[in-house]
Amino acid sequence: MHPIAFDNSYARLPPRFYATVAPTIVAAPRLIRVNAPLAGELGLDPGWLEGPEGVAMLSGNSVPAGAASIATAYAGHQFGGFSPQLGDGRAILLGELVDRHGRRRDLQLKGAGPTPFSRRGDGRAALGPVLREYIVSEAMAALGIPTTRALAAVLTGEVVRRETLLPGAILTRVASSHIRIGTFQFFAARGDVEALRLLADHVIARHYPDCAGDGRYLALFEAVIAAQAALVAQWMTIGFIHGVMNTDNMSIAGETIDYGPCAFMDVYHPTTVFSSIDERGRYAFGNQPPIARWNLARFAETLLPLLAEDADEAVSIAQEALGRFDPQFQAHLIAGFRRKLGLAIEEAEDVELIKALLETMQRGEADFTLVFRRLSEAAGQADGAEACRSLFTDPAEFDAWEGRWRQRLLREPAPAETRRKAMLRANPLFIPRNHLVEAAIEAAVERDDLGPFETLLGVLANPFEDQPGREDHARPPAAHERVLATFCGT
Repeated sequence: MHPIAFDNSYARLPPRFYATVAPTIVAAPRLIRVNAPLAGELGLDPGWLEGPEGVAMLSGNSVPAGAASIATAYAGHQFGGFSPQLGDGRAILLGELVDRHGRRRDLQLKGAGPTPFSRRGDGRAALGPVLREYIVSEAMAALGIPTTRALAAVLTGEVVRRETLLPGAILTRVASSHIRIGTFQFFAARGDVEALRLLADHVIARHYPDCAGDGRYLALFEAVIAAQAALVAQWMTIGFIHGVMNTDNMSIAGETIDYGPCAFMDVYHPTTVFSSIDERGRYAFGNQPPIARWNLARFAETLLPLLAEDADEAVSIAQEALGRFDPQFQAHLIAGFRRKLGLAIEEAEDVELIKALLETMQRGEADFTLVFRRLSEAAGQADGAEACRSLFTDPAEFDAWEGRWRQRLLREPAPAETRRKAMLRANPLFIPRNHLVEAAIEAAVERDDLGPFETLLGVLANPFEDQPGREDHARPPAAHERVLATFCGT
């Protein structure tokens, strides 16, 4: 067995933080893919991972020396309703590595069999959701958005029962950690202040060392607020819809985690929902910022015993800190859209210009991603936004907005070509279009054809670059290709 330098800090916490459990042996593991660049970052040999011993580890059939092999405990608000015990029901944390950049990273098998937290579930994952998470999480990484990563995917050689029988698979997920708001809620629900203190100190040491010292728990809360404000603003500038923003799906590290019914918008509309289980639109695209704030309020509730001895004082401290979420989020959001529109200097009217474009896109049923990409291509010349104009059902309304934008650009100091290049770096051409993700999954599940999956991954690895011959991967779906619902897969 290839030696892996595990250093399992979470497993050194008291036993009530997790359950020790081994992955369940699978019948006939077959490698789908190893993420070679990520393996290199982790100090792992991709060739070994692709060999028999590596596949045995990635499938859970062999647990390497030094692994922790635990399922972590957490609670969570799911669609607003609180569950005091959730936990890793189908994921097993093998252990932690310190990568080549000195960053601590979790190595987790998702779909590795039942755990004490499975709640009568089978602990397994179907191939489709594994491929979806692989595709979308790696696309997010290429887009520069904090995210968990996919190290590998394997077929188990077994079937899982959902609505039908489906091929089983396991995803090897890499994260800065798997600690969630729900992890804190688990101990808060039990009145376990000692565990809350231990967990908070662990998170500070691992993720926010600058918060150490006096007042560290308030500093931790403020750091998590800042991380989530920045993250959700990035989602909003890229058209990403998480789909299931439960508190157990919000990482304390500020990474995007748990890609279930996630999707990217095609036509822009703030009420867009894809998740089949989000029947009331709680997690619609435009609701993501207030939901993030709501989740952070639930996090604040868990920290109250650590913020002050007096309950009223603790609430006041938490409320004051939470009040900084909206301004921070708005600052990140406006800065992100300024970059997308080629605005290097700040002017008060920019907010209205951005808002007007989004409203014009909504009324004009325009594709979110391509509008900004076509504006980027037109930014180096005085006119010539015809390719963008054609995306709107009412081009005249776009013309009026474009005139305002052109006037605004006249006040920018940078040369037009410099602005164009900067905008192209801010506005991707390629995103994981829902119809392409579904087509890749269908080919793999129905025909054992991983070609579309591999092709899509290759395109998404360079989302900001023109790729001749891949124009079909950039276009919006035709009417018959539109995906109207996505599914969790649990």
